Amino acid sequence: MLKKILSCLREYKLPTFLTLFFILAEAGIEALLPFIMTRLVTDVQNAAPMNDVLRVGIILMILAIVSMMCGGSAGFTASKAATGLSKNLRHDMFERVQTYSFENIDKFSSSSLVTRMTTDITNVQMAFMMIIRMGLRSPLMFIFSVFMAFKMGGSLAMAFVFVIPVLVLGLFFISRYAMPAFQKVFKKYDRLNESIEENVRAMRVVKGFSREEHEKKKFGISADDICKDFTKAEQIIALNSPLMQICLYFDMVFILLVGSKMAILEHSVNVSQISAMLTYGVQILMALMFLSMIYVMVTMSVESAKRIYEVLTEEPTLHNPETPLQIVTDGSISFENVSFKYSEKAQKFALSNINLHIQSGQTVGIIGGTGSSKSTLVQLIPRLYDVTEGSVKVGGVDVRNYDINILRNAVAMVLQKNVLFSGTIKENLRWGNAQATNKEIMEACQLAQADDFVQSFPDGYDTYIEQGGTNVSGGQKQRLCIARALLKKPKILILDDSTSAVDTKTDAFIRQGFRDFIPDTTKIIIAQRISSVQDADMIIVLDGGAVSAVGTHEELLQTSEIYREVYEQQTNSNNGGEENA
Repeated sequence: MLKKILSCLREYKLPTFLTLFFILAEAGIEALLPFIMTRLVTDVQNAAPMNDVLRVGIILMILAIVSMMCGGSAGFTASKAATGLSKNLRHDMFERVQTYSFENIDKFSSSSLVTRMTTDITNVQMAFMMIIRMGLRSPLMFIFSVFMAFKMGGSLAMAFVFVIPVLVLGLFFISRYAMPAFQKVFKKYDRLNESIEENVRAMRVVKGFSREEHEKKKFGISADDICKDFTKAEQIIALNSPLMQICLYFDMVFILLVGSKMAILEHSVNVSQISAMLTYGVQILMALMFLSMIYVMVTMSVESAKRIYEVLTEEPTLHNPETPLQIVTDGSISFENVSFKYSEKAQKFALSNINLHIQSGQTVGIIGGTGSSKSTLVQLIPRLYDVTEGSVKVGGVDVRNYDINILRNAVAMVLQKNVLFSGTIKENLRWGNAQATNKEIMEACQLAQADDFVQSFPDGYDTYIEQGGTNVSGGQKQRLCIARALLKKPKILILDDSTSAVDTKTDAFIRQGFRDFIPDTTKIIIAQRISSVQDADMIIVLDGGAVSAVGTHEELLQTSEIYREVYEQQTNSNNGGEENA
């Protein structure tokens, strides 16, 4: 895991190594400063010549300035390395997510992916910066300071024999009890982000049902839960400070009392040595405190790193073959003994024993009740999922033999949930074809019955679409999405209940346009309205994930009870509506 995370450093390896170099120099100089300071104090006490005192003082000043410059440089390079690591992690995670199939996406919730790309990466960034700055400096300072303390202080250094074990044990227990709270909080972050995401997306529903207070309360519970975990952890971590103070003051009192006695009565130490011991004592204790902070931060980041690692190493379930085909010859489609379930653990097949043959250029309608797997069936064509059993063929070739991008460029889908992105109408439409000319854009919109309403906007095709397309109606959004799909000039066009928000007259115009202007494109129309598919060359009736009947409108009225029942219900409803009108 660590190797995978650190591999994202790439161009930021040099700042990382420079940080370690500067920290090494800073730690070494800081360990020498008390030693040189002792010599300066000794020279002053012994009334040494002013030149000697000045020389030592200048050396001390130069070393202090160099230490300060090393520390500042380390801070600059560490920040660059840490932020660079987080940038590359986000880039690699986002790139990895783009390779996922629908099956992979189903494994991670969108709120969890957002948390991993924000909070988790920030934790890893902070831990990495602390490690390369303090992770080397603190152990070095500890070792140098302990060595110099015993070298200069002799028996006075015994104070550290008592203080260090107490401090180490105290910090160990503090960290041990704080970590579980930190580790639990990340999954709660996922739930909190999920609540926010749901509310933002479904704001109209929340307001329509006057559920603002309920949602506020639900959000408040999640936020309070996270706050409690963090508060508990921070309260435990806060014990670091009093523990440090106790050890520091014990160390100072011990050195001053014992040192004074040794200086006055035994003359075995002098004032400069006592001063150096106090300085080394502070350095030792501060090094241990920083090590405890690093331990806490690393423990927090390990959980975050695991979550990042999961995303980076998740293998896409769909792969290109070794020698993928690069051309889709036509829009013919065959389902041969196809069965499908969403996961290996699923007990029930979503589709069972599907056998269908669609000729290139045909118009095919698909109807069926809710949960009959209409959308699942068409998602197998562009290989958004792979079949569990059997095979799906496009242009006479198993879809698993094509290059995935080539296959999907030959198939245009307009899904149930139409999505428009922030940007102009023209920018949204060019998702279908980045090189589309203005003329081609207008032709596609005319075919999708979208040109009239687009031209009615003051800015026309340069009208800005808000996030999610909230400033256009549902029917307008659907027609723009159809136009976007047409710009791909696909061999297969799939409309997954994509005209449900347009009136029947506009729906009829769209279908007539398809017949007249894209006769060679295979058109698959999933619809709830019989009127949307009754003039299709073939109508497929799905029931419970299986094909119940296949035929034309007239044939199905004679042979399919399900189709006839739906037709009669819709016909009676329409007639009733006309009478009431």
